[in-house]
Amino acid sequence: MEKLIITAAITGSRITRDIAPYIPYTPEEITRSCIECWNAGAAIVHIHVRDPKTGLGTQNYDLFQQVVTPLREKTDLILCLTTSGIAGLNLPIEDRLISLELEPELASLDAGSINLGGGVFINPPEFLDAAAKRMKEKGVKPEIEIFDSGMIITALRMRDEGKLDEPLHFQFVLGTPWGAPATPKSLLFLHEHIPQNATWSVIGIGRGHLPMSMMGLIMGGHIRVGMEDNIYYRRGELAKTNAQFVERIVRIAREYDRDIASPKEARAILGLKER
Repeated sequence: MEKLIITAAITGSRITRDIAPYIPYTPEEITRSCIECWNAGAAIVHIHVRDPKTGLGTQNYDLFQQVVTPLREKTDLILCLTTSGIAGLNLPIEDRLISLELEPELASLDAGSINLGGGVFINPPEFLDAAAKRMKEKGVKPEIEIFDSGMIITALRMRDEGKLDEPLHFQFVLGTPWGAPATPKSLLFLHEHIPQNATWSVIGIGRGHLPMSMMGLIMGGHIRVGMEDNIYYRRGELAKTNAQFVERIVRIAREYDRDIASPKEARAILGLKER
């Protein structure tokens, strides 16, 4: 079985400290959490940045740079920068794509619109086309975010139109209030619809966090964990660091006798160029 790639999703854009007091806000806190996850065994970090004054997500270039620069200097992590902005607020396309100017190796590409966060997270065809085009220009591999099955069809159509290059990399996002549920049946159904040469990872939101991680582990996929997706380490116990989640998956994977991929090995699995 392929080595396991662990992604740590550090902060997201919406969860605030009134309910998650340990979630990173500032560039320094986000950077420190990324390094802790790298030391724990993560090969990829998925990065949003926050306005330090309001705590809400932003697509501010300078804040992204304040995270990206030290991580490139101090680690060999694969950086996956968001193009989501703040789901439901629907920033202009150019604002959402500003993170691509830093030329990360990966960037999120949400493959369709969905009810999310009390509003509609809008990802219309013009956004998808613009994001795919800019990623090609910058040499960025799309991490195709899948919230329901129709988004796979959209991604495959974009592949057939030459807008996305194979092998594709999918990130299944299961357990959002209005998306595909975080169940084994749901993951198996989605997995059946992606190309055989594609790579994939799975996210379980909230209570689906650990169960979906276990499904990814035994199915030979990859796993994303972190406070963006779940703020509880176990029922009633808030996670204090993102590294806690990474350490747990590393421990379980080793018991299962599945090796953990280093960033260099993850690059080979995902078809990324050597840094």
